[in-house]
Amino acid sequence: MMRRPQNYGYEPLAQNAGDLESENDRLAEELKGKISSLKSLTIDIGNEVRYQDKILNDMDDDMSRTGSFMGNTIGKVLRLSKRGKGYTCYMLLFALLVFFILYIYIKFR
Repeated sequence: MMRRPQNYGYEPLAQNAGDLESENDRLAEELKGKISSLKSLTIDIGNEVRYQDKILNDMDDDMSRTGSFMGNTIGKVLRLSKRGKGYTCYMLLFALLVFFILYIYIKFR
């Protein structure tokens, strides 16, 4: 049988053992509150990320549709301009007229 040395480094706690235990309980409760707050914050961040991802996906779809629409429109304009030189001149005059009307409207509004 092996005997422990007389001085093995353990000393029983004095009268303040109850104080240490109550302090430990208080700190554990504070830690639980902080963990609960972090969990709630993490859930809120996850919800916000999902919402923002949905908005970005919708925006990406809208941009794709707009790009297709613009591509088709430019193709039609190019085909129209190849048919005759007169149409190009009329389109240019119409565009200038629209920009002039918008300029006047914005200036005197």
